[in-house]
Amino acid sequence: MSAAGEVATRVERITALLQERLHPLKLELRDDSAAHAGHVGGGGKGHFRLLIVSEVFSGQTLVQRHRLVHDALAPLLESDIHALVLNARSPDEVS
Repeated sequence: MSAAGEVATRVERITALLQERLHPLKLELRDDSAAHAGHVGGGGKGHFRLLIVSEVFSGQTLVQRHRLVHDALAPLLESDIHALVLNARSPDEVS
């Protein structure tokens, strides 16, 4: 499989897990892996930037929100994700 095909698969798998577990109203996932090519310690895993808006985050602290996302992505954290820049918001925090 080509590198582009692998990236699409990662993005699709990440998106599917987040949709299933957190039911986001908005989800923007960007693959920044190309900017980190040759990064020591990456082991072929991807670098991603995520904006996610979900009712699940209402009343949750920043740490609780990050835990919810990390729990949702647990199956991929060891195999596919090296770095994740995360912006998790509740609907009342976005305009």
